[in-house]
This record gives sequence, structure tokens and C-alpha cells, in this order.
Amino acid sequence: MKQHFEMMAAYNRWANGLIYEAAADLSEEDYARDVGAFFKSMKGTLNHILAADRIWMKRFTGKGGAPARLDTILHPALPALRQAREAEDERIADWIAGLDEDALQGRFTYMTVVNPRTISQRLAPALTHFFNHQTHHRGQAHMILSVLGKEPPSLDMIYFHRTPEGRGYA
Repeated sequence: MKQHFEMMAAYNRWANGLIYEAAADLSEEDYARDVGAFFKSMKGTLNHILAADRIWMKRFTGKGGAPARLDTILHPALPALRQAREAEDERIADWIAGLDEDALQGRFTYMTVVNPRTISQRLAPALTHFFNHQTHHRGQAHMILSVLGKEPPSLDMIYFHRTPEGRGYA
């Protein structure tokens, strides 16, 4: 199970890199343009993914800052957001690498954000949600690129498996 989550962390880093590379070609106006996505714009969507990741990492590890809202704009400008994203992806991969099978089968307890209440659950299913959530919103970022007339990158995991970063997981 650990190797699966290590693969997901590596895939996450790879896919985020592609989305951020594509987003870097947007004008500031297009980056902030409301195109009707759930978090409105590329800026809102990419900030949401990082905000949610920080919330979950705080829950998982008890460390780091976590915003109080899922729509927090952590970094309005893409270069600063990209730097924070890269650091968070490194943090995620390092934390996953430090887990053992017992930890993955264990439970953790946290407080929800939207309707505050205490939840206790197994770690492995929560990690599955964590990585699935990122994939879901990267799909929205992919759509935003299309709406703005940009060629979105291929983010399929099978393509990741064909890269140097992903070959060890294929």
C-alpha cells in the first residue's frame, strides 16, 4: 500500500508541474478570468488545491499552516503560488515516504472545516480522497485552459508511467 501512495505523491508532483507550466502561459487577465469553474478561475482553482492540501496535511501531520476557508487565495500571483505548490508537493512526498504500513492502516482524528465536527477515520482511505481531490480539481484547471483557448497537457497517469519519474511505478 505504501508504494501506491508514493506513486500518487510522485504523480501529483508531475501533474501539478504540467498544469503550472501551462498556466504560466496565461496572461494575468486570463489567469484571473471567471470562466464558470467551481472556484471560478485558474487562480481560484490552483489556490483551492493548495489550500485543501494544506488543510489535509495539517490534519495528517499536526504541522504547518492551514487556511480556515477552502476558497482562500494564498498567493494571488502565479509565480509565488507555483513556488508554494512545489514546496507542498515535496512536503507531501517526504511525509508519505516516512509512513509505514501500520501507519497507513491506523486511524487519525481531525476537525472538519465546513461544518465543524470531529471525525476519526483510517488514514489510507483519507489519503485516497486527498489524491483524488487534487486530480478532480486539476481536471477543472485542465478545462479552464481549454476554455481560454490554450492546449492543456495530458495528465493521464499512464503518461506519467512512461516518464522517468513514473517508470518505477509502472
